[in-house]
Amino acid sequence: MNAQTKAAIVPSKEWQVRPTKGILRLAALLVLSVAMIYPILWMITIALSSNSGMFKVPPEWFPREFHFRNFIDGADTIHFLRVFSNSLIITGLITLGQTVSSLLIGYGISRIQFPGRRMWFFAFLGSMMLPQIVSLIPVFYIFAKLGLYNTWWPLILTAYFGNPFFIFLSRQFLSSIPFAFDEAAKIEGASHLQILTRIIVPISMPLVATMVILAFQASWNEYLLPLIYLRDADLWPLSMAIAAFSSQYGNTWNLFMAANLLYMLPVLLLFFFSQKYFMQGLGSLNSAGIK
Repeated sequence: MNAQTKAAIVPSKEWQVRPTKGILRLAALLVLSVAMIYPILWMITIALSSNSGMFKVPPEWFPREFHFRNFIDGADTIHFLRVFSNSLIITGLITLGQTVSSLLIGYGISRIQFPGRRMWFFAFLGSMMLPQIVSLIPVFYIFAKLGLYNTWWPLILTAYFGNPFFIFLSRQFLSSIPFAFDEAAKIEGASHLQILTRIIVPISMPLVATMVILAFQASWNEYLLPLIYLRDADLWPLSMAIAAFSSQYGNTWNLFMAANLLYMLPVLLLFFFSQKYFMQGLGSLNSAGIK
């Protein structure tokens, strides 16, 4: 047996070290994941228990009796169908507005040559440094003067002026797409809108999925703006109904946890079915620099 054959049969030290590193990495991820999974498992346990079940010492991870009725009672307490439909309409319109407007602005800054486009880009970046509370009072004053207080319009209209972070994300992602696609389409007589909708958007599905997930999650969990603009309980989204539940029925923890699980479910399902595109979209920032 020659030396080359022995080298092919005997595993190298590098190969022997890699499985050990993989096992240690997997063990570290499992330990860290406990901090994320533990609260959800405890919520499920309380939601399926009686109201006094969470006060038992030692705690019971698996209730002796499963009270699935808690989900129905918790949903009835917060008028789930009404507030869920409110949240779905508000969140859907906000997600649509932020995604479309940010794509249009990102396309214009990244792929259309015009004077001052870098200035506009850095202006959008600078607006990310301003906290929301700075513009809260002036914007509220404008909507109040327009007679839009106690309506959904203050929550929805601002979404159609773009999201600074989404504009940054769109600009970076779209800048990495070769301009040869645009030139070939222009030769065929395509307009900028046709180039965006028929060429750029199909290529940029990871970007679109990332913006949809982030916009949906942020608007679904928004509490401050509905609290300021919405007075009537019939207009409340699910986030405000959950907050009101915790203040009025804080002692019924099993119903509260059941309602919270129903509140979390849409965001979890959206991320579960779109996580592939979401990770691809976030990964694009690692390879794109500010130009």
